[in-house]
Amino acid sequence: MTDLTDLTIVEAREGLRAKSFSAAELTQAHLDAIETSNAALNAYVLPTPERALEMAKASDAKLGTGEGGALEGIPLGIKDLFCTRDVRTTACSHILDGFTPTYESTVTANLWAEGAVMLGKLNNDEFAMGSSNETSFYGDVVNPWRRDGSDAPLVPGGSSGGSSAAVAARLCLGATATDTGGSIRQPAAFTGTVGLKPTYGRCSRWGIVAFASSLDQAGPITRTVRDAAIMLGAWASHDPKDTTSADLPVPDFEAAVGQGVKGLTIGIPKEYRVEGMAPEIEALWQQGISWLKQAGAEIKEVSLPHTKYALPSYYIVAPAEASSNLARYDGVRYGLREKGSDVISMYENTREAGFGAEVKRRILIGTYVLSAGYYDAYYLKAQKVRTLIKRDFDQAFETVDAILTPTTPGPAFAAGEKSGDPLEMYLNDIFTVTVNMAGLPGMSVPAGLSSEGTPLGLQLIGRAFDEETLFRAGRVIEEAAGPLSKPADWWSKA
Repeated sequence: MTDLTDLTIVEAREGLRAKSFSAAELTQAHLDAIETSNAALNAYVLPTPERALEMAKASDAKLGTGEGGALEGIPLGIKDLFCTRDVRTTACSHILDGFTPTYESTVTANLWAEGAVMLGKLNNDEFAMGSSNETSFYGDVVNPWRRDGSDAPLVPGGSSGGSSAAVAARLCLGATATDTGGSIRQPAAFTGTVGLKPTYGRCSRWGIVAFASSLDQAGPITRTVRDAAIMLGAWASHDPKDTTSADLPVPDFEAAVGQGVKGLTIGIPKEYRVEGMAPEIEALWQQGISWLKQAGAEIKEVSLPHTKYALPSYYIVAPAEASSNLARYDGVRYGLREKGSDVISMYENTREAGFGAEVKRRILIGTYVLSAGYYDAYYLKAQKVRTLIKRDFDQAFETVDAILTPTTPGPAFAAGEKSGDPLEMYLNDIFTVTVNMAGLPGMSVPAGLSSEGTPLGLQLIGRAFDEETLFRAGRVIEEAAGPLSKPADWWSKA
């Protein structure tokens, strides 16, 4: 019998409609996989088996009458940043211990309206602050992939490490994720999955725990480009509850997959050839250029001159917004509350006990750059640089349809290898933060294996609200690269 956990969303959708298996059977197969594997991977912080089976049975009833939404009966994992009604949501932080929302995020509400099934809440870096999923209150997530000949645990990337690990290890068919500076694309590259960060405003942020409000955007992590198109189409919408949500029609993203790149011009930014980039990353980039050229695309070098300022500017803007957003966690209304001799000491004790080291670091940085005497010198200057970064992309897209770059400067690294050096950790976002600063869509597609036998990804960047071109080009890379070998299953036997 077919392993139901090894299907793509497209294959599962076809199987459900053909009644080859039921939604309950598909869901149970994934729940069984979670039960045997999650202890080793720590991808889920809260499996929801009873709710999953209840949702699956409701899907079977609809499918039995020939009805159903775009994701009817498809089991998904939900990043713990998305508020889910009556299901604990903590952003993987101690300060939100026990918080159970009375409302549903718009993204997940749209998924449930399309028939998707929730398997549980997925692990992530605390408040999405991290590039390795080593800052979660619930412990590290482990990458299903390992280096050839080594049992050393690798990080799955962050902050959406639980999402990427669960998809790669076949613990869900797809997962929700969020991207503030690369938190979808980087973990996708580290785990051999497809990760899409849509245009800022394409998806509602309402009901998603905020990190940096002008940068955060929800996107899918899946095993194929077509699956990513299906998920985005199912949840993208205009939302009056989110003032940054774009009032634009949602295209048929799935229809764009397979249209090819003939007649498109793909830009290659010279500034992305950074000092110290691994030779195999450069070789992969050249291979991607060759694949797109062979498929009929024209290749053109472009210049994004302010790229070198993107990372330092991002690490001013993002912490500044984080310090403002996280000021609401004070022990008064929800989550953790530590005792104090007065209200001020209660605030202090709660925040001291509730936030982890990385979150505290970013709150302090953000508070500093917003403080009197430093606002103009740091925050205001960073916002001006952000405008210049966006202008660079606007000028590049006058002559090209999409831009191709590496996703990460190297493959997945070992747990603990970089977590002691915040600056080295922040450099993981060097190829991804520009997309968030400019509000553009970006997608990482698996493109090969490193010399260590671990996945590498290529990143495509598109014009604002032109995700269709990314799906077209992404599918070409996916076909040319061929399917990655699956990671050897050590986790279900651990």
